[in-house]
Amino acid sequence: MNALAGPSLAELVQSALREDLGTGDVTSEATVPEHARARARIVQKAGGVIYGLEAALLAFRLMDPGLCIEQRGPEGEWREPGAVVLVATGNARALLGAERTALNFLGRLSGIATATALGVRELAGTTTRLLDTRKTTPGLRALEKEAVVAGGGTNHRAGLYDAILLKENHIATAGGIAAAVAAARAHAPALEVEVEVRGVAEIDEAIAAGAERLLLDNMSVDELRSAVSRVAGRAQLEASGRITLETLRAVAATGVDFVSMGSLTHSAAALDLSLGLELLA
Repeated sequence: MNALAGPSLAELVQSALREDLGTGDVTSEATVPEHARARARIVQKAGGVIYGLEAALLAFRLMDPGLCIEQRGPEGEWREPGAVVLVATGNARALLGAERTALNFLGRLSGIATATALGVRELAGTTTRLLDTRKTTPGLRALEKEAVVAGGGTNHRAGLYDAILLKENHIATAGGIAAAVAAARAHAPALEVEVEVRGVAEIDEAIAAGAERLLLDNMSVDELRSAVSRVAGRAQLEASGRITLETLRAVAATGVDFVSMGSLTHSAAALDLSLGLELLA
């Protein structure tokens, strides 16, 4: 995992472990002998795409560097229920101490990868690419965007610093689309400029101003189709707003270049995983 910005993976995992452990795992300390050894298996209970193994492995190793850990199967590929994700052998208390942190990272990131893979499946045979958004968990954006890529999606801008997206408030403050595009060009000439548009007049103004991409916000399928025809390849087109897995195919059929879905990160259900522990003699 390569962080785009923010805390390192080690810092994130260490923080999560501290949050969970506090002054110690009192339940395991009370019931599990200090030197007991065990084997833990993480298994998929639902079909999906696994992502986040590095974070999960790090959680176990931070609890006990001596644990023996085997990764089973690749990340970024759809696997069916019952697939073993990883096996870890070593101190039983360490395995139990890392369990929830490992599963939280792995379930969350695998859920995003799975949601993305389902969306990409709907787009099969089209030229439309599925984008994420900035609607991510604070502090976890880099990991969540990497999970989108693992599911076959494409990353939109990483943050406010690497692309210009002129939305309603920016346009109003600048005094209109043309003025906003001109100001953006003057301030950051190397960055792509995307403009949010809501109708024909704004489409025409953004194209005349030289925007490279238009964000077609909350448009119907008919409106999207009309926009594609009107722009005729003069700018890339991104559809966004109220798009679901059920409507994704119809939106792509309009000919837009991209569909962005905030739900990939802000609403993805965690992939159902379980950890079983077997005490060793």
